[in-house]
Amino acid sequence: MERGGYTYIMTNKNNTILYTGVSSRLRDRVYEHKTGKYKKSFSYRYNCHKLVYYEGFVSIEEAIAREKQIKAGSREKKEELINKMNPEWLDLYDQIEDL
Repeated sequence: MERGGYTYIMTNKNNTILYTGVSSRLRDRVYEHKTGKYKKSFSYRYNCHKLVYYEGFVSIEEAIAREKQIKAGSREKKEELINKMNPEWLDLYDQIEDL
């Protein structure tokens, strides 16, 4: 059975830092960001605790490929993605109950 995956973007409270990641367990991974589980991580150091964008994929490989594509793009491209899905840049964590 193939494992699905998610590509996501986190930001800080002022929306000045963007972190792009990938996970097969989106809710659990975002919770780890929010609680600072990995103290040496980029997201912890820059206080990226707000989920502002995510995409779901059938396979984790597709999610990884999309993560690489997003990371290779400019900040402007990332902001366009976020603005289409979440124009107010709200924290989407509570919307991902079972993902």
